[in-house]
Amino acid sequence: MANAIQTRCVVVGGGPAGMMLGFLLARAGIDIVVLEKHKDFLRDFRGDTIHPSTLELMRELGLLDEFLKLPHQEISKMSFEIGGQHLQMVDFSHLPVQCKFVALMPQWDFLNFLADRGKRYRTFGLLMQAEAQDLIVENGRVTGVRASTPDGDVEIRASLVVGCDGRHSTMRERAGFAVEDIGAPIDILWFRVSRRPTDTEETGGHIEAGKMMVMLNRGDYWQCAYVIPKGGIEAVKREGLAKFRERVVELSPFLRDRMDEIKSFDDVKLLTVAIDRLRQWHRPGLLCIGDAAHAMSPVGGVGVNLAVQDAVAAANILAEPLRADAVTERHLAAVQQRRTFPMRVIQRMQVVVQNKLLSPALTGRERPRPPLLLRVMQWIPWLRRIPARIVGLGVRPEHVETAERNEGALI
Repeated sequence: MANAIQTRCVVVGGGPAGMMLGFLLARAGIDIVVLEKHKDFLRDFRGDTIHPSTLELMRELGLLDEFLKLPHQEISKMSFEIGGQHLQMVDFSHLPVQCKFVALMPQWDFLNFLADRGKRYRTFGLLMQAEAQDLIVENGRVTGVRASTPDGDVEIRASLVVGCDGRHSTMRERAGFAVEDIGAPIDILWFRVSRRPTDTEETGGHIEAGKMMVMLNRGDYWQCAYVIPKGGIEAVKREGLAKFRERVVELSPFLRDRMDEIKSFDDVKLLTVAIDRLRQWHRPGLLCIGDAAHAMSPVGGVGVNLAVQDAVAAANILAEPLRADAVTERHLAAVQQRRTFPMRVIQRMQVVVQNKLLSPALTGRERPRPPLLLRVMQWIPWLRRIPARIVGLGVRPEHVETAERNEGALI
């Protein structure tokens, strides 16, 4: 017989949405258990961009100073080179927040930080190596999850299950939620090469006919995202590693003398890009948020921050109903209603960028020309504040409304 745990809310998935929601609910004095299927958070090439919206939330929680002591790099401006034309595209320096930059930080540091702060509350539980396998459903209502652990199977009973288990969500699949696949014409190859003091400081990207790459300055190395047509990984491998290195050098010639750091395709990680969303995020006793509700493209690097915003909205709406053990579908629907508009706006922008700029450049043979809007932004610099606000703060920024309940804090 499976071991049993009783709690008020169980969160499936220890990513940005799950850890932030778990922390906020524990801080509000609500019993919460977060399930994370891996033994740690150490997975490379996850979303590492902490945007001004998330940094502002850390300030509201009184955690910003501690958070920024973690190793990170700061990006206040971003540029792109398209067909040989250098374009300044985003300027965060005018945002109405304390941190007018994107912090580049390994996601495991962000998640470990939230886990550590969550453990300071006796209402917070985190089970590592606990993989949710199925929902427990009684009389048409979700009442918990069944999970496997190294010590055997466990049943976690709860008033509410929140699926935060990513774009390949088990929870949404078990719930039978209908997924609207919007599609994406690109995939990403992630790799890293060393960075030298003489290299440029600038984070940005380069687009030429048939190829594109974005480079993120991570201090002592470059985190590189080489963009390929959807499903194009086998074609890249057939051409061979030498040809791949050559294409990288064509975009960033200063990397030529360190291409031997890419020793094989084992050093190149594939991100299969998807854009999709659930038509309905909830059913009685279950809610999905973050990538489990809406998978985002890496365009703009907003996925982590949109997921965090979902978590804050969910905590704001659900904390008191959870405290009273009175969560209804009306409350769950309110979370979806609150977060649907910003999600749809960002996904629409990502689709436009992919279909109008990235895909034509990758499949075209002529040197690409910057779209008119980007050229206008060079003539009228204040226009760069618009994408900065959308990327940096989002369409509908959330703010922490849940109060800290001292009775939940560890002494």
